[in-house]
Amino acid sequence: MKAPETKEKFKVQHLPKLIIDTYKAWDKDDPWRLSAVVAYYAVLSLPGLLVIIINLVGTIWGQEIVTGQLNAQLSSVLGPDAAKSILEMISDTQNTKDNLISTIIGIASILFGATGVFYQLQISLNKIWKVEETSNFSFLKIVTDRAKSFAFILVIGFLLLISFVVTTLISALTDYIQQSFPDVVLYVIYILNFILSVGIISTLFALMFQYMPDTKIRWKTVWIGAILTAVLFVLGEFLLSLYFGKSNPGSTYGAAGSIVLVLLWVSYSCLIFFFGAEFTRVYSKRYGHDSHTEINKLLDKMEKEAGNE
Repeated sequence: MKAPETKEKFKVQHLPKLIIDTYKAWDKDDPWRLSAVVAYYAVLSLPGLLVIIINLVGTIWGQEIVTGQLNAQLSSVLGPDAAKSILEMISDTQNTKDNLISTIIGIASILFGATGVFYQLQISLNKIWKVEETSNFSFLKIVTDRAKSFAFILVIGFLLLISFVVTTLISALTDYIQQSFPDVVLYVIYILNFILSVGIISTLFALMFQYMPDTKIRWKTVWIGAILTAVLFVLGEFLLSLYFGKSNPGSTYGAAGSIVLVLLWVSYSCLIFFFGAEFTRVYSKRYGHDSHTEINKLLDKMEKEAGNE
């Protein structure tokens, strides 16, 4: 029986090879199809997801303020027309007045719809991490997965609340600094804002990489992959906002333009997210931070080799 090979330590000169291996693994897992599936479910989940977040964060921050902040964020990414359409869908959902049974069914539908996109992300991450699917139906696992997805909605709400507080403080500091200090200090504030944004998004991605797949990954690897993904995501969001703002790809689709913009944005964002997940897996395999699933496969292989001897 052969002992497992000792894995090397990361060096900066390894980075080009890591990126190439990541791209090959990313392309092999057909990210375009995975991102398209998630984008489809995102459109169905978006109203319910935003309703939950607005009500959750709104209890602390105020619904009007949260709605205004979301409008600003959606407008910067998708454009004002798409943001207006999305907020109108949310308003229609919240203003519906029905009897008790209809209300309960409506709440259940919102929860089920809002968790759908995270459930699809879990399936995609399982594919990336090569987690074998089981053919046995398990109602408990479905409930657990949906509960896990809802937990991520709560996490997003909490991180969004922190982001609103930080954004407000930075905005107030920016106004003060513009009047009292030179422009150089203002650029420092912008850099700090970028770092804080990356930090908040990295936390979300780290939690998703760690708890979404049906396997366990070492936190050291998770944080490395999450930070890289967050940097790529923030840069990608900036480029997408420029692309949507200049070309307005949804204009040719008329009334359906807002839906098309959401599909495109989620699809492109998922491509970045899946690339980060692939990098995390490639990094973990090369430097000995394998997930429990892959360790178990290695142990099974060693046992078979021992039996053959």
